[in-house]
Amino acid sequence: MAKQKQQVNPDDRSDNVSRLIENVQNTIENIEEAHDSMQFASEDEKAQIEAKNKRREESIDAMRNEIKDESHYQQEGDL
Repeated sequence: MAKQKQQVNPDDRSDNVSRLIENVQNTIENIEEAHDSMQFASEDEKAQIEAKNKRREESIDAMRNEIKDESHYQQEGDL
């Protein structure tokens, strides 16, 4: 069987900002849904939900920082 030469995909950063914004919005929705579900949760489950939401908030902060970096990168014309 002959080896096929794999093509390397170029680094396409053109839609990174929009994808990151969508991810932030989805994560916020997940936090809200988890918060709503807490009314039906046991104390153990509430603690787990709170811990997970804290991690989600940390992820949102990281994604927002990445959005700033990507926006700066695109404004500099480095695409």
